[in-house]
Amino acid sequence: MLKKERHQFIMNKFQQVEKINTIDLALELNISEDTIRRDFIELNDKGLINKVYGGAFLVKNNNKNVFDITIINEDKKISVAKKALSFLNEGQVIIMSGGTTNLTLCKLIPLNFTATIYTYSLPIAMQLSQHPNIELIFIGGKLQKQAMVTVGIDVVQVLSKIKADICFMGVSSIDVNQGLTEIGYEVSVIKKEMIRASDKVIALLTSEKMNSKMPHKVCDLDKLYAVVTDLNVASPKIKNFVDSGIKVL
Repeated sequence: MLKKERHQFIMNKFQQVEKINTIDLALELNISEDTIRRDFIELNDKGLINKVYGGAFLVKNNNKNVFDITIINEDKKISVAKKALSFLNEGQVIIMSGGTTNLTLCKLIPLNFTATIYTYSLPIAMQLSQHPNIELIFIGGKLQKQAMVTVGIDVVQVLSKIKADICFMGVSSIDVNQGLTEIGYEVSVIKKEMIRASDKVIALLTSEKMNSKMPHKVCDLDKLYAVVTDLNVASPKIKNFVDSGIKVL
């Protein structure tokens, strides 16, 4: 795993846990503790985490409004979201996963747009609550406080009864051979159910998520209707995805 991929893995892992132990992470990734320590130092210097003896914590600002979310690589995510708008049609039944790329998409949806949208993401639900013509259904369950999404059997049961036209799927990692993968098992299960419930699945991701993988499989690429990225379709980085036959925007 390249350093950039490890850093992404570490930041994604903080969506599931409050502290990461150096030894445990080294064993999980099958690399040296010194490598993990160097990663922690770099992320600490960037202000993303607090490195402590034996591990690290995610940087938190307790005075910040819980819904005032910082969006990393916002320019890339706006590019993705603008492309994704082309898949919206009036009157659709839509499922939206969590993630800041989907949150960016929600901010760009026209205020007069009419649809029914299901989501398990609290920030996305709060954003969509400003749209008067959207019938918004927030799927309740056990709240993952770091990611601000609900998980558990209650979420799965609601999704099992939905028939959606389209699902906008935020992506943690994507690889031609491994497909979509997630760092957390519970979220991977919920995303599988979202895919099952939807006629079309649109994967939204920025380029740093490409050609990487996480521990828990979500689906193969053939389950996706399209992949939307911030890259030009001529970019060499997505050539293997295009060659595999998947629609890439």
